[in-house]
Amino acid sequence: MKTEITMLGRALPEGVTLSRLHWGGGTPTLMAADMMTELAEAVFAITPLGEDAEFSVEIDPNEIDEARLDALAAAGMNRASIGVQDFDPEIQKVIGRDQSYDVTKRAADMIRARGIDSLNADILFGLPHQTTEKISESVQKLLSLSPDRVALYGYAHVPWMAKRQQMIPSDALPTPQERLKLFETAADLFRWDGYRDIGIDHFARPEDGLTRALDAGTLRRNFQGYTDDTAEVLIGLGASSISKFPQGFAQNKASTSEYTARIREGQFATGRGHVFSDDDKLRSRMIEALMCDFRIDAAEIKQTFNIEDAALNAMFGDVAKEFPDMVVVSSAGFEVPPHARALTRMIARGFDAYDLSKAGHSSAI
Repeated sequence: MKTEITMLGRALPEGVTLSRLHWGGGTPTLMAADMMTELAEAVFAITPLGEDAEFSVEIDPNEIDEARLDALAAAGMNRASIGVQDFDPEIQKVIGRDQSYDVTKRAADMIRARGIDSLNADILFGLPHQTTEKISESVQKLLSLSPDRVALYGYAHVPWMAKRQQMIPSDALPTPQERLKLFETAADLFRWDGYRDIGIDHFARPEDGLTRALDAGTLRRNFQGYTDDTAEVLIGLGASSISKFPQGFAQNKASTSEYTARIREGQFATGRGHVFSDDDKLRSRMIEALMCDFRIDAAEIKQTFNIEDAALNAMFGDVAKEFPDMVVVSSAGFEVPPHARALTRMIARGFDAYDLSKAGHSSAI
């Protein structure tokens, strides 16, 4: 990856700074402390962190120690992210994720002890054998760690894509109705503890950057999730990583061997891409608006994309027909009212021009 970073440095214009640096999409804390230091030095040699920038790292509590955290803190990490999934031993055994509360708390305490005040956490609903009682206990344990923001993701059961999931019996999975109840149970606990709802599946403390962005109307969502970063360019490094530019998406080769071969040849490892059409940009903004604010501002869309009233109203009407009594269409725009917000992902999909029927996705609820 250091070679790819050097190549990128030669391609970047002068004066570029990083507003966000994220290490993840895997388990970066598997690296030794000296490797982390070398990687950070390679990145900052081509572009420094900008003012008020965030350097976040996904940390596996089972794969972290004092030396590696010291290296990350010295490199400038100021936000850490811990994956929890669930603390119940039975659930952990079934999903193959052995991570006790004590191990997780130790990691959180070590992070805080190094002056890293911003802590993210992920927890899942819809897991096999999960009940409202079990998720309540797991959420309360998570709350004792005082994370600044939490992602409450739905477990995606896709055994045709993830072979390890073939060992999970389908009859151990909650029904769609039970999944919704699990989500609502966890969400209520976060709200009662003072967290604010951020979009469809995140929660944050009132002082967190996501909450401030929500209140300011600048909350954004990309393929990594919700963010308060408004940069137009996101560059991914490493095998299978995805980059986003104003012109479109680009993805590196997913195969590690193919990725490595391309980099060794002195070429970028881009394997595929997609150029945005004007329609892509229009629909992308409408989907993002729904996912962030549960509403599409008609005036904003018309001003930004120069679309006529008739064409925009036709798009609103087509989606509204699919979800009667679940959306509100008016001269002001398109809105998902509170009682239907659990369906926001499905409603937003109605604005997607691409056929997802063959993509093999799991349930949206």
